[in-house]
Amino acid sequence: MDYDEVFAPVARIDTVRLIVALTAHHGWKIIQMDVVSAYLNGYLEEDVYIEQPIGYVVKGQERKVCKLNKALYGLKQGARTWNGRIDAYLQKHGYMKSPHEYALYTKVEKNDGIMIICLYVDDMIFTGNNPYMYKEFKRMMMKEFEMTDLGELNYFLGVEVKQSEDGIFISQKKYAEEILKKFKMENSKPISTPADPWLKLSKESKEGAVDSTLFKSLVGSLRYLTFTRPDIMYAVGVVSRHMKKPKEDHFTAAKRILRYVNGTRGHGLKYPPVRS
Repeated sequence: MDYDEVFAPVARIDTVRLIVALTAHHGWKIIQMDVVSAYLNGYLEEDVYIEQPIGYVVKGQERKVCKLNKALYGLKQGARTWNGRIDAYLQKHGYMKSPHEYALYTKVEKNDGIMIICLYVDDMIFTGNNPYMYKEFKRMMMKEFEMTDLGELNYFLGVEVKQSEDGIFISQKKYAEEILKKFKMENSKPISTPADPWLKLSKESKEGAVDSTLFKSLVGSLRYLTFTRPDIMYAVGVVSRHMKKPKEDHFTAAKRILRYVNGTRGHGLKYPPVRS
């Protein structure tokens, strides 16, 4: 019921991949910045009161409360208020918000300079073809907010990014290793294909039932891995059909994908530049 008060848009993972492809195509660089204590920058639109924090209670006024002037971490509307402020600030300085992706902003100048900004809560990546616009944007942001300039993008949302003259390579090697360790498959025997082409999975399987929570966790982890691993997309899609009542054969098929991932941990996507 409070959706409009607490919801804050974040960039879709497909949008991030599109920015990587566009950047590699033109031979640009992706820069990353981080907002320090982002939620503390949001202004509240309603009155919010909290108890006096432990250790800061005023003697003789124990029954009084504190009124917040800004959002705090832990408030449900914290993300919304922060997003509202950064959104207004960017649009005020000429950045246009995409009507289809509310966490994506662009700015085009008369000299054909272009800048693209992508937000994911307090993480910000940007790219473009004009070094001056880079510097001006950094100056503008650091003037208004406490920012950390992380330089060229190398890690974002669990994705490792390697930028070079040969293009951009993205992978989730570290994330893949975490999944294997979580499901105790790091020492499993690697296999050459993520799915058995002769296996037919059915919702009416007579196999024994397995823990649905564990199965959903495994499938969800694999689905996020498909961001840089389209080679497992089909196999993950097949096992995803059976999350309601997973059986032993469904779980075995999911673990087969992990065995394949174990032998291909370093695989990813390479975006080469366009040579003129």
